[in-house]
Amino acid sequence: MAEHSETHVESAELRRTPRFAAFFAVGAALGILVALILTFAFGDGAISESTGARYSQSQVFGFLLLWCVPAGIAVGAVVALVFDRVLGKKHRTVRIERERVEGSED
Repeated sequence: MAEHSETHVESAELRRTPRFAAFFAVGAALGILVALILTFAFGDGAISESTGARYSQSQVFGFLLLWCVPAGIAVGAVVALVFDRVLGKKHRTVRIERERVEGSED
C-alpha cells in the first residue's frame, strides 16, 4: 500500500463574535418580565380616562407586550452590537495546516 501525503499551510484570522439570537431571546424575555411588572403595577382594572372602557389585567398585559417585547429585543440587539465591536477588535492570526493523504490499496 503506497501512501502519498500532501501538506498545505496557510494562515487565517480568528475573531470571536456574540451569538445574536441569544441576545434577542434574553431581550425578549426581559421585555416580557417588564410587561408583567407594569401590568401588576398599573393594570388594576380601573376605567380608562381616554376610552371609558375597563380593561382586564390580561388585556393590559397583552397591550404592554406589544411595546415591551420589541423594545427588549432592540436593547438586546444594541448590547450584542456593542459586544461585537469590543470583541471584534481582538483578533489573532492562527496557522492552519491541511494534510491530504491519498492511499492506494493493492
